[in-house]
Amino acid sequence: MFFVIPCIDTFKIVDLRVLSFDVPPQEILSRDSVTVSVEAVIYFRISNPIISVTNVNDAQFSTKLLAQTTLRNVLGTKTLSEILQERDNISSVTEKVLDEGTEPWGVKVQRVEIKDIRLPHQLTRAMAAEAEASRDARARVIAADGEKNASR
Repeated sequence: MFFVIPCIDTFKIVDLRVLSFDVPPQEILSRDSVTVSVEAVIYFRISNPIISVTNVNDAQFSTKLLAQTTLRNVLGTKTLSEILQERDNISSVTEKVLDEGTEPWGVKVQRVEIKDIRLPHQLTRAMAAEAEASRDARARVIAADGEKNASR
């Protein structure tokens, strides 16, 4: 039983369960100057409720803001091909940086997952056209080799 004296004491309820939130789509300029839209999911929990209440005004909101900026910073150092190929590595680096940043707030980041990576439509079309041209070139080389062998 706790007694709360009005106007002097305050209390705050802290949820110690694992919480998750979606990082809204972040428009990121990669190292090779390509704009990419990235979404992620962050799983975290309050590890020390006393520190989370005393050291930061709103630990959940602060963690969300830090997650957005950390995701932008980590992905800004990667090229487009690295972003598309190394999702697990990016997730683990982001998790490590977030966990170090939120430790003084009494927050433990447990998992970071890259949910979606969207490329601009023009870039998608250009990549598809390049792949099609490459396939056509290989088909012509194979056909020319076949004709060469047939003429022998």
